[in-house]
Amino acid sequence: MQVSIAYVGTLAHSWLELQVDDSCTVADAIEKSGLLQQFPEIDLKKNKVGIYGKFAKLDNPLQDGDRVEIYRPITRVLDEDDDDDD
Repeated sequence: MQVSIAYVGTLAHSWLELQVDDSCTVADAIEKSGLLQQFPEIDLKKNKVGIYGKFAKLDNPLQDGDRVEIYRPITRVLDEDDDDDD
């Protein structure tokens, strides 16, 4: 079956389509994609993943045509004049 993997990093992004076995999980597809080597900042213990915009677990089975997404952490940087109370 065919699935796609999407990741948008801070400086680069990737969208890959790949053929996987029918028993493939989210983690299997990410590993097979090579993105973990291409983007060493991806840490699957910290980065959330999803399928078509809905959070998923790494052991979720995939279906033909699924789009796996690797989300980067959202962070907020306060300016010096920002207060936490407004």
